[in-house]
Amino acid sequence: MIAPLRILTVDDEQLALRRVELLLRRLPEAELVGQARSGPEALAAIDRLRPDLVLLDIRMGEMSGLDVAEALTGPDAPMVIFVTAFDAFAAEAFDLSALDYVVKPVEFSRLRRAIERARLRREAQEARIQAAELRAVLAALRADRSQGGAGAPNELWVQRRGEYLRVCVDDIDWVEAERDYVHLHARGERYLMRQTLTGIQARLGARRFVRIRRSALVRADGVRAIRKAGYGDVRVKLTCGEELRVGRTYVTKIRALLTPGGEV
Repeated sequence: MIAPLRILTVDDEQLALRRVELLLRRLPEAELVGQARSGPEALAAIDRLRPDLVLLDIRMGEMSGLDVAEALTGPDAPMVIFVTAFDAFAAEAFDLSALDYVVKPVEFSRLRRAIERARLRREAQEARIQAAELRAVLAALRADRSQGGAGAPNELWVQRRGEYLRVCVDDIDWVEAERDYVHLHARGERYLMRQTLTGIQARLGARRFVRIRRSALVRADGVRAIRKAGYGDVRVKLTCGEELRVGRTYVTKIRALLTPGGEV
């Protein structure tokens, strides 16, 4: 069964939020996970709830919906559908890579089409992610074969404050992406490397370091437990004490890799 789209609605008018809430209840493919009444509240809710989609009013007080959309960067940013009373905002909305826009007062048929478009976009994104992961695994296998079976390195050299430091791969707990760089989290320290997440996974071994979401890897043997933190919210607990969110696309794979035959 395909999981419903997790949706956050943002509007500074309570009646507008209520109208959209009632419309979403008629869509089984949509799940309302939260509401926000301002731009700052919306950003906090997005960080906390990790929705798939944000229905975002454009005209709000101190921080407009356009400002909120500009702040949504990175691989885990949700899709955005703007809600507006003015068609004139449409061109600017699409400049910000909005998926769609609907005009107030929101009509059910128009909202349903926009939600369906978002669902298809999510399916396409998941297919691209799976293809990228397959390419990373193949790259790692080819690299291993070209090195005569030498396998992944036991250490990495990273630059920090004008010097080069040696980081033992066994000390790396998890890896976090930030644009064209990665942060290596090792024994309570954090080291920055110019490397993509796919590249570092291929270098370290796609079986040894597994992806738990688009922007993070963990060392497989460093996972102490997997737990549900709420509906649709799965976390891995590492032996170093960190607890990290697992992307919904990766839950099944993580369960199969780390707890064969188990359930999360």
